[in-house]
Amino acid sequence: MTEFFDIDQRLLRLAGMAEERAEKSFGRISETAEYNSAKVLNAFIENKVGEPCLKGTTGYGYDDMGRDTLDRVYAMAFGAEDALVRHNFVNGTHTLSTALFGVLRPNDTLLSLTGAPYDTMEEIIGIRGDSGRGSLKDFGIRYEQCELLDDGTPDLDMIRKKSKDAKVGYIQRSRGYSLRPSFTIEVIERIIKAAREGNPDIIIMVDNCYGEFVEKKEPTQVGADLIMGSLIKNPGGAIASTGGYICGKKALVEMCADRLTCVGMGKEVGATLGTNREMYMGFFMAPAVVESALKTSVFACALFELLGFKTYPSSTDERTDIIASICLENEERLTAFCQGIQKGSPVDSYCAPEAWDMPGYDSKVIMAAGAFTMGASIELSADAPIREPFAAWLQGGITYPTGKIGILHAAQELLNRGLLSLT
Repeated sequence: MTEFFDIDQRLLRLAGMAEERAEKSFGRISETAEYNSAKVLNAFIENKVGEPCLKGTTGYGYDDMGRDTLDRVYAMAFGAEDALVRHNFVNGTHTLSTALFGVLRPNDTLLSLTGAPYDTMEEIIGIRGDSGRGSLKDFGIRYEQCELLDDGTPDLDMIRKKSKDAKVGYIQRSRGYSLRPSFTIEVIERIIKAAREGNPDIIIMVDNCYGEFVEKKEPTQVGADLIMGSLIKNPGGAIASTGGYICGKKALVEMCADRLTCVGMGKEVGATLGTNREMYMGFFMAPAVVESALKTSVFACALFELLGFKTYPSSTDERTDIIASICLENEERLTAFCQGIQKGSPVDSYCAPEAWDMPGYDSKVIMAAGAFTMGASIELSADAPIREPFAAWLQGGITYPTGKIGILHAAQELLNRGLLSLT
């Protein structure tokens, strides 16, 4: 490594210690990746994916074999009845918005079961921003939330109580810009059980972003009615250049499809142009790419723990998503960390990210993402709002060796600026 990059020898020694600390976690990650790779391969084989599926259609997109087969592949791999996988979902928030507007009706109640939602959902729900722009609130949909307990875990008693009058129970699997724990499949199953004890008919929707293929099961396999996510995160395998998915109960997926296109046409239309091949190949690669991202995340936590910083989760905790929060304590360190990640990126390494007023957020956000696909957080990236606790939310790493180098660049940048002391 020193032949190509100027990394302090003391950091390299700590990197070796970090990998020793991560060895047990790496073993668990690889075993899960092998299982999920077999699961995806089986879905390809059972659904008879052939070369014609890799071609695209134009115009209305009627009878698109590749599009319809890919829906079935996703549904089988995720243990669901049906799926809606489309390149014209612009991001994960778009899939979530489509699902909410597809299922909810005026006078319904949306209940967040896991506390406050991610920042970009606030304007969609109508709890932030101008009225009259078409939020759920503008359409007469009520919103309530079950606050988390002091330790960041779900309040199951409150969930049972508040679910009684709710149409949709909403779960955010990943932590967002908070330090609460991300929710494992086991915890999600308990949340769903509690909600259904309060209301057997409640529709459970899970924001599955960053969680696909991290565990052996998905939320649809423990009772969720719908899950949603982005193809420039885990399931796109760093190959899909855009898109998203919704998976779950067939009737609900069809309602979401009517929202994405129009009522009466739903899933039957939508040209795929030239996107089928990359969406298939990305999904096939996804378990292995997620493995690399998880190893990069665990290594980063182990290294920065050795450097004296707090990380969430810790390097030894079992993972349910690819995100790690590294608490850097002040804006100067946070900025240096993100700029170091950028310097260790394959694309735009010569750029220096700065915080800016990013759409959908209520504070300035800094984002380091020298990626082949703009904004692809399955590729090594780091971002953070400029506010307490000044933590960098780290995700991605499509190969572990390059992910490791990117993390070392971040540490080196702190060292170069006198923001890190090594004995």
